[in-house]
Amino acid sequence: MGERIVIDGREMQPPEPLERALMALDSLPVDGELVMLLYCHPLPLFNILRHNGFVWEERVAEDGTHEITIRHAPSS
Repeated sequence: MGERIVIDGREMQPPEPLERALMALDSLPVDGELVMLLYCHPLPLFNILRHNGFVWEERVAEDGTHEITIRHAPSS
C-alpha cells in the first residue's frame, strides 16, 4: 500500500473539505488512498469520484462520522 492521506473535515465548513479532497486526489499515487472523515454523506464528492476514475468505501461510526476511503479504480 502506498501513501495514505487523511483529511479530517468534521470541523470544516463547506466547501473546504471538498476542496482539500480534490487537491489531495490530484497528487494521489496510483497505490495510495485518501481517507476523509466527515459528518455527512458527500454526494457531490461521490459524483466527482465516479466521473474521474476513483472508487470508495464508506463506513459510518457510532458517533456519526463517515469514514470514506478513496482509491484509484483498478485498471481494466
